[in-house]
Amino acid sequence: MSASAPEPTPGLELKAPATGGLSADPVSPGTMSTQRLRNEDYHDYSSTDVSPEESPSEGLNNFSSSSSYQRFGESNSTTLNKPFVDYGDTVMYGLESSPISWLRNHAHWGRHIVDFFLIVTQLGFCCVYFVFLADNFKQVIEAANGTTTNCHNNETVILTPTMDSRLYMLTFLPFLVLLVFVRNLRALSIFSLLANITMLVSLVMIYQYIVQRIPDPSHLPLVAPWKTYPLFFGTAIFAFEGIGMVLPLENKMKDPRKFPFILYVGMAIITALYISLGCLGYLQFGAHIQGSITLNLPNCWYAGKLLYSIGIFFTYALQFYVPAEIIIPFFVSRVPERCELVVDLFVRTVLVCLTCILAILIPRLDLVISLVGSVSSSALALIIPPLLEITTYYSEGMSPLTIAKDALISILGFVGFVVGTYEALYELIEPSNAPIFINSTSAFV
Repeated sequence: MSASAPEPTPGLELKAPATGGLSADPVSPGTMSTQRLRNEDYHDYSSTDVSPEESPSEGLNNFSSSSSYQRFGESNSTTLNKPFVDYGDTVMYGLESSPISWLRNHAHWGRHIVDFFLIVTQLGFCCVYFVFLADNFKQVIEAANGTTTNCHNNETVILTPTMDSRLYMLTFLPFLVLLVFVRNLRALSIFSLLANITMLVSLVMIYQYIVQRIPDPSHLPLVAPWKTYPLFFGTAIFAFEGIGMVLPLENKMKDPRKFPFILYVGMAIITALYISLGCLGYLQFGAHIQGSITLNLPNCWYAGKLLYSIGIFFTYALQFYVPAEIIIPFFVSRVPERCELVVDLFVRTVLVCLTCILAILIPRLDLVISLVGSVSSSALALIIPPLLEITTYYSEGMSPLTIAKDALISILGFVGFVVGTYEALYELIEPSNAPIFINSTSAFV
Protein backbone atom coordinates (compact mmCIF):
# COMPACT_ATOMS: atom_id res chain seq x y z
CA MET A 1 0.00 0.00 0.00
CA SER A 2 2.99 2.26 0.26
CA ALA A 3 5.48 3.69 -2.19
CA SER A 4 9.17 3.73 -1.53
CA ALA A 5 10.81 7.07 -1.03
CA PRO A 6 13.06 8.31 -3.86
CA GLU A 7 16.60 9.46 -3.40
CA PRO A 8 16.98 13.07 -2.25
CA THR A 9 16.51 15.46 -5.13
CA PRO A 10 19.24 18.09 -5.56
CA GLY A 11 18.23 21.64 -6.15
CA LEU A 12 15.04 21.42 -4.12
CA GLU A 13 13.99 24.92 -3.15
CA LEU A 14 11.39 26.11 -0.73
CA LYS A 15 8.91 28.88 -1.12
CA ALA A 16 6.86 29.82 1.89
CA PRO A 17 3.14 30.52 1.60
CA ALA A 18 2.41 33.94 0.24
CA THR A 19 -0.73 35.00 1.98
CA GLY A 20 -3.46 33.74 4.20
CA GLY A 21 -6.93 33.09 2.96
CA LEU A 22 -9.26 30.23 2.28
CA SER A 23 -8.22 29.08 -1.14
CA ALA A 24 -5.70 26.69 -2.63
CA ASP A 25 -3.24 26.72 -5.46
CA PRO A 26 -2.36 23.96 -7.90
CA VAL A 27 -0.32 21.03 -6.77
CA SER A 28 2.69 20.14 -8.82
CA PRO A 29 2.37 17.07 -11.05
CA GLY A 30 5.42 15.37 -9.63
CA THR A 31 5.63 11.90 -8.28
CA MET A 32 3.68 11.54 -5.04
CA SER A 33 4.61 8.94 -2.47
CA THR A 34 4.71 8.42 1.24
CA GLN A 35 7.58 8.32 3.67
CA ARG A 36 8.48 5.17 5.50
CA LEU A 37 8.84 5.46 9.21
CA ARG A 38 10.06 2.40 11.02
CA ASN A 39 8.49 -0.30 8.85
CA GLU A 40 5.82 -0.84 6.22
CA ASP A 41 3.01 -0.45 8.72
CA TYR A 42 3.71 3.21 9.50
CA HIS A 43 3.82 5.96 6.93
CA ASP A 44 3.91 9.72 7.03
CA TYR A 45 1.05 10.58 4.71
CA SER A 46 1.33 14.26 5.52
CA SER A 47 4.38 14.74 3.32
CA THR A 48 5.00 14.91 -0.38
CA ASP A 49 8.06 14.06 -2.41
CA VAL A 50 8.98 15.77 -5.62
CA SER A 51 10.69 14.77 -8.81
CA PRO A 52 13.27 16.93 -10.60
CA GLU A 53 10.90 17.48 -13.50
CA GLU A 54 8.54 19.68 -11.50
CA SER A 55 7.89 23.20 -12.66
CA PRO A 56 9.52 25.87 -10.47
CA SER A 57 6.23 27.75 -10.22
CA GLU A 58 4.14 24.88 -8.93
CA GLY A 59 3.79 23.40 -5.50
CA LEU A 60 1.44 21.98 -2.95
CA ASN A 61 -0.85 24.00 -0.77
CA ASN A 62 -3.81 23.92 1.60
CA PHE A 63 -6.94 25.95 2.02
CA SER A 64 -5.12 28.67 3.92
CA SER A 65 -2.93 30.25 1.27
CA SER A 66 -3.59 31.92 -2.04
CA SER A 67 -0.19 30.87 -3.43
CA SER A 68 1.91 27.75 -3.15
CA TYR A 69 3.80 26.56 -0.10
CA GLN A 70 6.60 25.26 -2.19
CA ARG A 71 8.44 26.21 -5.34
CA PHE A 72 10.90 23.81 -6.87
CA GLY A 73 13.59 24.90 -9.27
CA GLU A 74 16.91 26.66 -9.41
CA SER A 75 16.05 30.34 -9.24
CA ASN A 76 15.63 30.89 -5.50
CA SER A 77 18.26 31.11 -2.81
CA THR A 78 16.77 28.69 -0.28
CA THR A 79 18.17 25.36 -1.44
CA LEU A 80 17.27 22.16 0.42
CA ASN A 81 18.27 18.59 -0.14
CA LYS A 82 14.99 17.14 1.08
CA PRO A 83 12.69 14.77 -0.85
CA PHE A 84 9.75 15.32 1.51
CA VAL A 85 8.16 18.61 2.46
CA ASP A 86 4.94 19.05 4.46
CA TYR A 87 3.41 22.02 6.27
CA GLY A 88 5.62 21.62 9.33
CA ASP A 89 8.75 21.15 7.20
CA THR A 90 7.85 24.24 5.19
CA VAL A 91 7.73 26.36 8.34
CA MET A 92 10.94 24.88 9.71
CA TYR A 93 12.93 25.30 6.49
CA GLY A 94 11.52 28.80 6.00
CA LEU A 95 12.73 29.83 9.44
CA GLU A 96 16.12 28.28 8.73
CA SER A 97 16.47 30.62 5.75
CA SER A 98 15.52 33.68 7.79
CA PRO A 99 18.14 36.45 8.16
CA ILE A 100 17.39 36.57 11.91
CA SER A 101 19.77 34.26 13.75
CA TRP A 102 17.35 33.59 16.63
CA LEU A 103 14.74 32.26 14.21
CA ARG A 104 17.32 30.09 12.47
CA ASN A 105 18.47 28.61 15.77
CA HIS A 106 14.90 27.83 16.84
CA ALA A 107 13.53 26.77 13.45
CA HIS A 108 12.60 23.32 14.71
CA TRP A 109 10.01 24.91 16.97
CA GLY A 110 8.16 26.02 13.85
CA ARG A 111 7.39 22.43 12.99
CA HIS A 112 6.38 21.65 16.59
CA ILE A 113 3.97 24.60 16.63
CA VAL A 114 2.36 23.56 13.35
CA ASP A 115 2.00 19.96 14.53
CA PHE A 116 0.46 21.18 17.80
CA PHE A 117 -2.17 23.28 16.04
CA LEU A 118 -2.86 20.46 13.59
CA ILE A 119 -3.50 18.08 16.47
CA VAL A 120 -5.72 20.59 18.29
CA THR A 121 -7.69 21.35 15.12
CA GLN A 122 -8.31 17.77 14.06
CA LEU A 123 -9.10 16.48 17.54
CA GLY A 124 -11.37 19.50 17.94
CA PHE A 125 -13.25 18.37 14.84
CA CYS A 126 -13.62 14.96 16.46
CA CYS A 127 -15.04 16.55 19.63
CA VAL A 128 -17.60 18.41 17.54
CA TYR A 129 -18.60 15.14 15.87
CA PHE A 130 -19.24 13.53 19.26
CA VAL A 131 -21.60 16.39 20.22
CA PHE A 132 -23.32 16.32 16.84
CA LEU A 133 -23.94 12.57 16.94
CA ALA A 134 -25.26 12.67 20.49
CA ASP A 135 -27.65 15.59 19.92
CA ASN A 136 -29.09 14.24 16.68
CA PHE A 137 -29.51 10.66 17.83
CA LYS A 138 -31.17 11.91 21.00
CA GLN A 139 -33.75 13.72 18.90
CA VAL A 140 -34.33 10.66 16.72
CA ILE A 141 -34.90 8.42 19.74
CA GLU A 142 -37.22 11.03 21.28
CA ALA A 143 -39.26 10.97 18.09
CA ALA A 144 -39.37 7.19 18.16
CA ASN A 145 -40.64 7.33 21.76
CA GLY A 146 -43.56 9.51 20.66
CA THR A 147 -42.62 12.79 22.31
CA THR A 148 -44.22 14.76 19.45
CA THR A 149 -47.42 14.38 17.46
CA ASN A 150 -47.55 17.49 15.26
CA CYS A 151 -44.71 17.09 12.81
CA HIS A 152 -44.69 20.53 11.23
CA ASN A 153 -45.03 22.53 14.44
CA ASN A 154 -42.97 20.04 16.43
CA GLU A 155 -45.32 20.39 19.41
CA THR A 156 -44.56 18.30 22.48
CA VAL A 157 -47.51 16.66 24.12
CA ILE A 158 -45.80 13.88 26.11
CA LEU A 159 -42.57 14.35 28.01
CA THR A 160 -40.98 10.96 27.53
CA PRO A 161 -37.82 10.66 29.65
CA THR A 162 -34.68 10.11 27.60
CA MET A 163 -30.99 9.83 28.34
CA ASP A 164 -28.82 12.88 28.69
CA SER A 165 -26.87 13.68 25.52
CA ARG A 166 -23.60 12.96 27.30
CA LEU A 167 -24.70 9.37 27.83
CA TYR A 168 -25.21 9.11 24.09
CA MET A 169 -21.60 10.21 23.63
CA LEU A 170 -20.45 7.35 25.85
CA THR A 171 -22.62 5.00 23.80
CA PHE A 172 -20.86 6.02 20.60
CA LEU A 173 -17.40 5.73 22.17
CA PRO A 174 -16.72 1.99 21.60
CA PHE A 175 -17.98 2.14 18.01
CA LEU A 176 -15.72 5.08 17.17
CA VAL A 177 -12.78 3.31 18.82
CA LEU A 178 -13.33 0.33 16.53
CA LEU A 179 -13.64 2.65 13.53
CA VAL A 180 -10.27 4.36 14.12
CA PHE A 181 -8.59 0.96 14.28
CA VAL A 182 -8.79 1.09 10.49
CA ARG A 183 -5.35 2.54 9.79
CA ASN A 184 -5.23 2.49 6.01
CA LEU A 185 -6.30 5.69 4.28
CA ARG A 186 -7.46 3.89 1.16
CA ALA A 187 -9.75 1.72 3.26
CA LEU A 188 -11.05 4.86 4.93
CA SER A 189 -11.84 6.29 1.50
CA ILE A 190 -14.64 3.72 1.22
CA PHE A 191 -16.17 5.11 4.41
CA SER A 192 -15.68 8.59 3.01
CA LEU A 193 -17.67 7.65 -0.08
CA LEU A 194 -20.50 6.30 2.07
CA ALA A 195 -20.40 9.47 4.17
CA ASN A 196 -20.63 11.68 1.08
CA ILE A 197 -23.61 9.75 -0.26
CA THR A 198 -25.55 9.83 3.01
CA MET A 199 -24.78 13.53 3.56
CA LEU A 200 -25.87 14.38 0.02
CA VAL A 201 -29.22 12.64 0.46
CA SER A 202 -29.67 14.32 3.83
CA LEU A 203 -28.87 17.76 2.37
CA VAL A 204 -31.52 17.25 -0.30
CA MET A 205 -34.07 16.49 2.42
CA ILE A 206 -32.97 19.51 4.47
CA TYR A 207 -33.30 21.85 1.49
CA GLN A 208 -36.69 20.36 0.73
CA TYR A 209 -37.90 21.34 4.19
CA ILE A 210 -36.36 24.80 4.60
CA VAL A 211 -37.64 26.14 1.26
CA GLN A 212 -41.24 25.40 2.23
CA ARG A 213 -43.44 27.99 3.93
CA ILE A 214 -40.66 30.47 4.65
CA PRO A 215 -41.98 33.04 7.19
CA ASP A 216 -42.05 36.74 6.47
CA PRO A 217 -38.41 37.85 6.84
CA SER A 218 -39.25 41.52 7.49
CA HIS A 219 -39.15 41.02 11.27
CA LEU A 220 -35.65 39.50 11.20
CA PRO A 221 -32.67 41.79 11.96
CA LEU A 222 -30.42 42.41 8.98
CA VAL A 223 -27.26 42.23 11.08
CA ALA A 224 -26.39 40.40 14.27
CA PRO A 225 -25.06 42.18 17.40
CA TRP A 226 -21.36 43.03 17.30
CA LYS A 227 -20.69 40.71 20.22
CA THR A 228 -21.49 37.66 18.09
CA TYR A 229 -18.93 38.51 15.39
CA PRO A 230 -15.99 36.84 17.19
CA LEU A 231 -18.03 33.64 17.48
CA PHE A 232 -18.91 33.92 13.79
CA PHE A 233 -15.22 34.31 12.95
CA GLY A 234 -14.35 31.07 14.72
CA THR A 235 -17.25 29.23 13.11
CA ALA A 236 -16.33 30.42 9.60
CA ILE A 237 -12.67 29.50 9.99
CA PHE A 238 -13.70 26.12 11.40
CA ALA A 239 -15.94 25.50 8.39
CA PHE A 240 -13.38 26.32 5.69
CA GLU A 241 -10.04 25.36 7.22
CA GLY A 242 -8.96 21.94 5.98
CA ILE A 243 -5.19 21.84 5.84
CA GLY A 244 -4.94 18.62 7.79
CA MET A 245 -6.55 16.41 5.16
CA VAL A 246 -5.24 18.04 1.97
CA LEU A 247 -1.81 16.42 1.74
CA PRO A 248 -2.86 12.93 2.91
CA LEU A 249 -5.68 12.80 0.36
CA GLU A 250 -3.49 14.19 -2.41
CA ASN A 251 -0.69 11.73 -1.73
CA LYS A 252 -3.03 8.76 -1.96
CA MET A 253 -4.60 9.84 -5.26
CA LYS A 254 -3.87 7.65 -8.27
CA ASP A 255 -3.25 10.78 -10.37
CA PRO A 256 -2.25 13.70 -8.10
CA ARG A 257 -2.27 16.07 -11.08
CA LYS A 258 -6.06 16.07 -10.91
CA PHE A 259 -6.05 17.23 -7.31
CA PRO A 260 -6.13 21.01 -8.00
CA PHE A 261 -9.21 20.69 -10.19
CA ILE A 262 -10.96 18.48 -7.65
CA LEU A 263 -10.03 20.89 -4.86
CA TYR A 264 -11.30 23.98 -6.67
CA VAL A 265 -14.57 22.36 -7.71
CA GLY A 266 -15.09 20.95 -4.24
CA MET A 267 -14.47 24.28 -2.53
CA ALA A 268 -16.81 26.08 -4.95
CA ILE A 269 -19.60 23.60 -4.22
CA ILE A 270 -19.00 23.76 -0.47
CA THR A 271 -19.03 27.57 -0.47
CA ALA A 272 -22.31 27.64 -2.40
CA LEU A 273 -23.82 25.15 0.03
CA TYR A 274 -22.68 27.13 3.07
CA ILE A 275 -24.11 30.40 1.78
CA SER A 276 -27.41 29.01 0.55
CA LEU A 277 -28.02 26.74 3.53
CA GLY A 278 -27.11 29.50 5.98
CA CYS A 279 -29.37 32.08 4.38
CA LEU A 280 -32.34 29.76 3.89
CA GLY A 281 -31.93 28.31 7.37
CA TYR A 282 -31.95 31.78 8.91
CA LEU A 283 -35.02 32.77 6.91
CA GLN A 284 -36.83 29.59 7.98
CA PHE A 285 -35.88 29.40 11.66
CA GLY A 286 -34.83 32.94 12.49
CA ALA A 287 -33.04 33.63 15.76
CA HIS A 288 -33.86 30.15 17.05
CA ILE A 289 -31.53 28.39 14.63
CA GLN A 290 -29.16 26.04 16.43
CA GLY A 291 -25.55 24.96 16.07
CA SER A 292 -26.54 22.39 13.44
CA ILE A 293 -29.52 22.94 11.19
CA THR A 294 -30.47 19.29 11.57
CA LEU A 295 -31.41 20.07 15.18
CA ASN A 296 -34.04 22.52 13.90
CA LEU A 297 -35.77 19.92 11.75
CA PRO A 298 -38.98 18.47 13.21
CA ASN A 299 -38.42 15.24 15.05
CA CYS A 300 -40.44 13.30 12.49
CA TRP A 301 -37.80 14.19 9.89
CA TYR A 302 -35.62 11.57 11.50
CA ALA A 303 -34.39 10.15 8.18
CA GLY A 304 -32.47 13.33 7.35
CA LYS A 305 -30.94 13.45 10.82
CA LEU A 306 -29.97 9.79 10.72
CA LEU A 307 -28.40 9.99 7.28
CA TYR A 308 -26.33 13.05 8.15
CA SER A 309 -25.29 11.47 11.45
CA ILE A 310 -24.12 8.34 9.64
CA GLY A 311 -22.01 10.53 7.37
CA ILE A 312 -20.51 12.34 10.35
CA PHE A 313 -19.80 9.01 12.05
CA PHE A 314 -17.66 7.77 9.16
CA THR A 315 -16.00 11.16 8.70
CA TYR A 316 -14.70 10.94 12.27
CA ALA A 317 -12.08 8.42 11.17
CA LEU A 318 -10.80 10.73 8.41
CA GLN A 319 -10.44 13.69 10.78
CA PHE A 320 -8.74 11.44 13.32
CA TYR A 321 -6.21 10.20 10.76
CA VAL A 322 -4.00 13.31 10.77
CA PRO A 323 -3.34 13.63 14.53
CA ALA A 324 -2.89 9.87 14.71
CA GLU A 325 -0.14 10.01 12.07
CA ILE A 326 1.62 12.75 14.05
CA ILE A 327 1.29 11.29 17.55
CA ILE A 328 1.41 7.50 17.13
CA PRO A 329 4.86 7.16 15.46
CA PHE A 330 6.38 9.02 18.43
CA PHE A 331 5.27 6.23 20.79
CA VAL A 332 5.68 3.31 18.39
CA SER A 333 9.32 4.20 17.70
CA ARG A 334 10.11 3.77 21.40
CA VAL A 335 8.88 0.21 21.90
CA PRO A 336 10.07 -3.18 20.63
CA GLU A 337 8.76 -4.29 17.27
CA ARG A 338 6.55 -6.97 18.76
CA CYS A 339 4.69 -4.33 20.80
CA GLU A 340 4.13 -1.86 17.99
CA LEU A 341 0.59 -2.92 17.10
CA VAL A 342 -0.54 -2.99 20.73
CA VAL A 343 0.90 0.48 21.38
CA ASP A 344 -0.65 1.79 18.15
CA LEU A 345 -4.14 0.61 19.07
CA PHE A 346 -3.74 1.76 22.67
CA VAL A 347 -2.79 5.31 21.66
CA ARG A 348 -5.72 5.43 19.23
CA THR A 349 -8.08 4.34 21.99
CA VAL A 350 -6.73 6.97 24.38
CA LEU A 351 -7.11 9.74 21.80
CA VAL A 352 -10.71 8.80 21.02
CA CYS A 353 -11.51 8.70 24.73
CA LEU A 354 -9.91 12.12 25.11
CA THR A 355 -12.15 13.63 22.43
CA CYS A 356 -15.17 12.02 24.08
CA ILE A 357 -14.27 13.47 27.49
CA LEU A 358 -13.76 16.95 26.05
CA ALA A 359 -17.11 16.73 24.26
CA ILE A 360 -18.81 15.72 27.50
CA LEU A 361 -17.25 18.68 29.31
CA ILE A 362 -18.36 21.14 26.58
CA PRO A 363 -21.64 19.78 25.19
CA ARG A 364 -22.69 23.00 23.37
CA LEU A 365 -22.15 22.39 19.69
CA ASP A 366 -22.03 26.03 18.56
CA LEU A 367 -19.43 27.07 21.15
CA VAL A 368 -17.23 24.03 20.55
CA ILE A 369 -17.14 24.85 16.83
CA SER A 370 -16.27 28.50 17.46
CA LEU A 371 -13.64 27.67 20.08
CA VAL A 372 -11.82 25.17 17.86
CA GLY A 373 -11.91 27.55 14.91
CA SER A 374 -10.61 30.50 16.92
CA VAL A 375 -7.87 28.66 18.80
CA SER A 376 -6.18 26.54 16.17
CA SER A 377 -7.72 26.94 12.73
CA SER A 378 -7.05 30.68 12.66
CA ALA A 379 -3.36 30.06 13.39
CA LEU A 380 -2.99 27.49 10.63
CA ALA A 381 -5.03 29.39 8.05
CA LEU A 382 -4.33 33.08 8.67
CA ILE A 383 -1.46 33.73 11.08
CA ILE A 384 1.38 31.39 10.12
CA PRO A 385 1.42 31.46 6.27
CA PRO A 386 1.90 35.23 5.71
CA LEU A 387 4.40 35.54 8.56
CA LEU A 388 6.36 32.67 7.06
CA GLU A 389 6.62 34.43 3.72
CA ILE A 390 7.92 37.60 5.34
CA THR A 391 10.57 35.80 7.41
CA THR A 392 11.71 33.75 4.42
CA TYR A 393 11.80 36.32 1.64
CA TYR A 394 12.23 39.68 3.31
CA SER A 395 15.98 39.63 2.75
CA GLU A 396 15.47 38.90 -0.95
CA GLY A 397 13.44 42.03 -1.44
CA MET A 398 9.66 42.10 -1.00
CA SER A 399 7.42 44.88 -2.20
CA PRO A 400 5.90 47.08 0.54
CA LEU A 401 2.44 46.12 -0.73
CA THR A 402 3.13 42.41 -0.20
CA ILE A 403 4.54 43.02 3.28
CA ALA A 404 1.53 45.17 4.23
CA LYS A 405 -0.87 42.55 2.87
CA ASP A 406 0.79 39.72 4.80
CA ALA A 407 0.92 41.81 7.97
CA LEU A 408 -2.78 42.71 7.74
CA ILE A 409 -3.79 39.09 7.22
CA SER A 410 -1.74 37.92 10.21
CA ILE A 411 -3.09 40.75 12.39
CA LEU A 412 -6.64 39.83 11.37
CA GLY A 413 -5.99 36.21 12.26
CA PHE A 414 -4.39 37.11 15.60
CA VAL A 415 -7.24 39.45 16.59
CA GLY A 416 -9.75 36.77 15.66
CA PHE A 417 -7.72 34.21 17.60
CA VAL A 418 -7.69 36.29 20.80
CA VAL A 419 -11.18 37.79 20.68
CA GLY A 420 -12.86 34.64 19.36
CA THR A 421 -11.27 32.45 21.98
CA TYR A 422 -12.18 34.90 24.74
CA GLU A 423 -15.82 35.17 23.67
CA ALA A 424 -16.22 31.41 23.30
CA LEU A 425 -14.73 30.72 26.72
CA TYR A 426 -16.77 33.54 28.29
CA GLU A 427 -19.98 32.11 26.85
CA LEU A 428 -19.06 28.69 28.16
CA ILE A 429 -18.38 29.99 31.68
CA GLU A 430 -21.10 32.65 31.90
CA PRO A 431 -23.71 32.30 29.15
CA SER A 432 -25.19 35.71 28.37
CA ASN A 433 -28.53 34.30 27.33
CA ALA A 434 -30.03 30.93 28.00
CA PRO A 435 -30.58 29.46 24.55
CA ILE A 436 -34.15 28.73 23.53
CA PHE A 437 -34.34 25.36 21.86
CA ILE A 438 -37.41 25.00 19.68
CA ASN A 439 -36.33 21.49 18.77
CA SER A 440 -33.91 20.85 21.54
CA THR A 441 -32.33 17.68 22.74
CA SER A 442 -32.44 18.84 26.33
CA ALA A 443 -35.51 21.00 26.72
CA PHE A 444 -39.05 21.22 25.41
CA VAL A 445 -40.75 24.52 24.68
